[in-house]
Amino acid sequence: MDISADQVRVALLSLIAFVVSVSVHEFGHAFVADRLGDRLPRMQGRLTLSPLAHIDLFGTILLPLLGALMPGGFPMIAWGKPVQTNPNNYTRRLSPRTGHMLVALAGPAMNLVLAFVISVVFVALGKAGLLKPTLAAAIINYVLGLNIVLFFFNLLPVPPLDGAAVLAGVLPESVQPALRAVQRYGMFVLFILFMSRALGFYALTDVWASALIRMVAG
Repeated sequence: MDISADQVRVALLSLIAFVVSVSVHEFGHAFVADRLGDRLPRMQGRLTLSPLAHIDLFGTILLPLLGALMPGGFPMIAWGKPVQTNPNNYTRRLSPRTGHMLVALAGPAMNLVLAFVISVVFVALGKAGLLKPTLAAAIINYVLGLNIVLFFFNLLPVPPLDGAAVLAGVLPESVQPALRAVQRYGMFVLFILFMSRALGFYALTDVWASALIRMVAG
């Protein structure tokens, strides 16, 4: 397999974006769990934005690099080191299930926050005349787009994604056993979605990016 210099550049930019985005995502889980009274993430050193605390060698480094270097646009898959929490330690003002839902929601929410921060930086650079075309493309393709995708993708109600915990938090107790019974098929469902290209979240990036470009041009 021949690997061009451009492929290496794209792979490195994608890797940096993944590391930053995954670290922000996992920090969100740890932060909300800590605020709810669970000190386990703090004890394990997860209450930080440092990538060293959150990256998984295979899921955050090796797999994204492999995906970026594969010919034909292989789907980019990555994950960070899961934040361990104990719902029994959450504040008594919330049920453990509700607390778990809030902790799960915090990860995608942090990706959305980062997308908004990047958007503000994008517009500020554009208004100041400092946004070169290559820089604009890098921001949109490697950071903004990734965090928009991570936000919506992780909210899919498919285990082990965060959306499954969010769904469990809003559904009544009577359906919880059935929900737990289908969890074993979650990875299979995700695999089918990836291979069928049924996930069209990058179209949302195009809409978001177009709005930002109009703001800069205006």
